[in-house]
Amino acid sequence: MTGIDILMITYNRPEYVRLSLPRLLDGCPPYARVWVWHNGTDRATLDAVEAVRDHPRLHRFRHSPVNVGLREPTNWLWRESTGDLVSKVDDDCLQDPEWLPTLSRAHRDVPEFGVIGTWRFPDEDVDPALTARKLVAFPGGHALLRNHWVQGSGYLAKRSVVEQAGPIADGESFTSWCLRTARLGWVNGWYHPFLREDHMDDPRSPNTIYRTDEDLMARRPLSARNTGVRTIAEWTEHMRHSARLVQAASLDLREYEGWRLRRRTITRRIRWALTGRAPW
Repeated sequence: MTGIDILMITYNRPEYVRLSLPRLLDGCPPYARVWVWHNGTDRATLDAVEAVRDHPRLHRFRHSPVNVGLREPTNWLWRESTGDLVSKVDDDCLQDPEWLPTLSRAHRDVPEFGVIGTWRFPDEDVDPALTARKLVAFPGGHALLRNHWVQGSGYLAKRSVVEQAGPIADGESFTSWCLRTARLGWVNGWYHPFLREDHMDDPRSPNTIYRTDEDLMARRPLSARNTGVRTIAEWTEHMRHSARLVQAASLDLREYEGWRLRRRTITRRIRWALTGRAPW
């Protein structure tokens, strides 16, 4: 491996950026470099980025006054970077100090690894009965909790995967893009034993800005708004549900296309209609 290019997208989260961006930069080995894309015009967040603009590991900075979301910045990194490995770390996430050495070594040792990542859920969310079915050992002493997608933060993907699968398409999520790579034969999942990602938007994180229901309602994350979450208890349950979902997710790719996918979509819509809650 000759290099790693890592994207961080910053947007209106100065409390988090003051922690996450320096942590990412300081944890980069000499063969890694960070690209920052800032969405919006929030002065405090821009100040947090400007405070580290001279860091030797900060390679490029781009500012979009309009919030263009995640797809355009991600494709920008994939298109213009040259590293053999690419990544994105969200501005509300802190990575395990060993994440880059461990994941890059795994990619070097196991050619079929495509998109592998760090784990963002606390121990209380891990169900050994579910994970046992999907834990797989690989050469070189590596293991994955296999899944056809990982979250869009704290992952490491081979350049060859991006070149084969192409960019994230209009209307496509990172999850759907990962599923496309799995259909191409790449092996995806979370490295095991887990490398931790502190997801600060989880109310259980010691670094969260969400201490009360009022805190949450004042600055609800997009996924909380989309799912109708209004309290810390509901947001925490959303996180727990997400952990159960990925641990129980099928490794049969047929489940994510055709009539099987339509059946699952209909089931979620019925649940939404009956409960008044968005399907997680």
